[in-house]
Amino acid sequence: MIRCIAVDDEPLALEIITDFAKKVPFLQLVGTFENAAEALRFLQEEKVDLLFLDIKMPDITGIQFMKSLKYPPMVVFTTAYGEYALEGFDLEVVDYLLKPVPFERFLRAATKALELRTMSQQKNGDSSNNHVNDYIFIKTEYKIIKINLEDILFIEALKDYTKIYTPYQPVLTLRSLKSFETRLPSDKFIRVHRSYVVSLNKINSVEKNTVMIANQSIPISDGYREKFYDVINRNS
Repeated sequence: MIRCIAVDDEPLALEIITDFAKKVPFLQLVGTFENAAEALRFLQEEKVDLLFLDIKMPDITGIQFMKSLKYPPMVVFTTAYGEYALEGFDLEVVDYLLKPVPFERFLRAATKALELRTMSQQKNGDSSNNHVNDYIFIKTEYKIIKINLEDILFIEALKDYTKIYTPYQPVLTLRSLKSFETRLPSDKFIRVHRSYVVSLNKINSVEKNTVMIANQSIPISDGYREKFYDVINRNS
């Protein structure tokens, strides 16, 4: 499934995207927003793969909003103005839909997003298979230390730091949790919350919305629950 949201200051446009998304079996629309500020708060809390984004909105344009995101998801622009098409494609968006958007055109854009994600996953999979190490080097304070992947229990994002928990002692580093999520092998580690990545091998138990690792209770948030349980079920 591709988790997506839609941002448009026109309620009718959001209703149309909601209706279209229900007809596409691989799309999961997890939120609609009439302003960029609400969408930004959601993106900071939840995992989103695809963003249907209007361009002309009050206060900030869709292009400005996309540029403001440090790690933007895939983007499909939806607009009534064709003059922004060139700039949109310069930003390497998935597609550019002119309103009123017919369902056939919406489906084509969604399919392109699915193909791009599949290609990216295959590429990352090939890369990880060829370059997997069983350790990482972490810069902490005034030194660089080596941590074996098998020693990592879980990783927690704090305000200005990321903390790596091991059976020995936690290690603080200034690297972001996102950098660990993309670097660690996906068959051994999984993100369960905006603040936590856990080692699958170190999970003692799972109960409702909580993972237990080494007597530590770690929450599973809504945005990561489906993927987490998919992985758990495949290995049960």
